[in-house]
Amino acid sequence: MSTSASMASALPAAHRGRLMHIAREVAFPAGTRIFEEGGHADRFWIIRTGTVALDMHVPGRRSPVIETLGHGELAGWSWLFPPYLWQLGAEAQSPVRAHEFDALAVRLMCEDDPPLGATVGQWVGRVLAHRLQAARTRLLDLYAPYGSGPGARE
Repeated sequence: MSTSASMASALPAAHRGRLMHIAREVAFPAGTRIFEEGGHADRFWIIRTGTVALDMHVPGRRSPVIETLGHGELAGWSWLFPPYLWQLGAEAQSPVRAHEFDALAVRLMCEDDPPLGATVGQWVGRVLAHRLQAARTRLLDLYAPYGSGPGARE
């Protein structure tokens, strides 16, 4: 499982409450593609139950799983940054229940409430930094001559 910050630990209660007010509950059966790399990022999810695998397209190969997400974690960060295109893909590994958020509505809330916007931006930035490192490590493990273990170049 990921160690990236959950919404509960990253956002003060008042900000969480504002966001949860516009959330809707959704469910995805195991094997459902939640989003595809390169697609329009118009929503995001906080996982309630189940697991979601993040994967990355690698030409000529099967898409490797970069990270597995679970309870309380953010699925999707591309909604916050233009051009709002998914940078990874996501698939439900097990039945998933999640809170779904409309990206435009959240961006507008952040614009109208700068403290909320700053907090959301910092939260998503931490998640993004963690996912970038996870992707780097996973791709080195799969494709670098010596992997990411001892002796791997920095």
